[in-house]
Amino acid sequence: MVDTEALAARSLEILATLVGFDTTSRGSNLALIEYVEGELLKLGVTGRRVPNADGTKSNLFASIGPAVEGGVVLSGHTDVVPVDGQPWTSDPFVLTRRGERLYGRGTCDMKGFLALALAAAPDLAKAPLKRPVHLAFSYDEEVGCLGAPSMIEAIARELPRPAAVVVGEPTSMETVRGHKGIAAFRVTVNGREAHSSLTHLGVSAVMEAIPLMQSLADLAGTLEQQADPHSPFTPKGATLTIGQVNGGTAVNILARECVFVFDLRTPPGIDPMAVLQPFLKQCETLDAALKARAPEAGVRVDRRSLTPPLAPEAGGAAEQLARLLAGDNGPARVVSYAAEAGQFQGAGFSTVICGPGSIDQAHQPDEYVDISQMERGAQFMGRLIEMLS
Repeated sequence: MVDTEALAARSLEILATLVGFDTTSRGSNLALIEYVEGELLKLGVTGRRVPNADGTKSNLFASIGPAVEGGVVLSGHTDVVPVDGQPWTSDPFVLTRRGERLYGRGTCDMKGFLALALAAAPDLAKAPLKRPVHLAFSYDEEVGCLGAPSMIEAIARELPRPAAVVVGEPTSMETVRGHKGIAAFRVTVNGREAHSSLTHLGVSAVMEAIPLMQSLADLAGTLEQQADPHSPFTPKGATLTIGQVNGGTAVNILARECVFVFDLRTPPGIDPMAVLQPFLKQCETLDAALKARAPEAGVRVDRRSLTPPLAPEAGGAAEQLARLLAGDNGPARVVSYAAEAGQFQGAGFSTVICGPGSIDQAHQPDEYVDISQMERGAQFMGRLIEMLS
């Protein structure tokens, strides 16, 4: 029997260490990766790095147990969102206990799950496992799930095929079988500066960007109207929002540049690129028209991310496993946020989401995870170890 109380206590100590690493996506996660490697080496487990192009960030995966098929992947991202401008009441990078809650950036999203997986490692290493557990820690999930694909490719290529993947995003330790996908874009409209009284001599990038943004606003309304009323998601259909707009230098200068970013979140079965095809064609047409007026003007659309949805699997192995380990007999659940689960599923792995903490606390000032959630997570890990032994 696994001592889950000891495992839970160990996870809190590890969580304090993990929170102490500032792994905001704009920076590096290598210090955390080195810490994880060191902890695993103490158990005789060697990790495998899958770095980004310039080596400033890295994924890490490691296997505990026999090199056979049918293992379980415990996956999570190491990066966190910024704390800039948020009214924190304690240091976001120091784990702070107040009552039965643990505060700090990443406590629920999602270093709590990483801490549980690492806390389970000593028990996994000494257990007579018949099937392995694979730890898979990624980078840059928060900026478009950019890191995981190369790690997933390496896992598919190098490891005996796992039976299930559990992505530990915060779900209050309840099983989630589906999530929306996300496609994010940056649109740059370039014009020609001139005095605002001499509109015939210049091109206002802001004015030219407005019809493009209006088209996206119209599309968002259409998507809402077309939503499947029987969809399990909330909101039910695809959603589109413009999240940021920047442009111009002064009220009396025709703007040289206007930049806006938007994201499109789609349930399984909806192709985001097909949805956006008319808009992308509009951008091409406007680009040509602007260049005819000023060679330096134009429109450029850069895709920042294209993360696939997680489609619910009928009788999926991962969902059955997670429900058993979590003691979850509740209804089928889906979420509207995007995660790396869809990327694992796209590589052919049965995948589910289940982790400690609530998504309601994610990205918030004074982000926290309840200690009871970590205790439930420890029981999940204990049952996993016993099941595989």
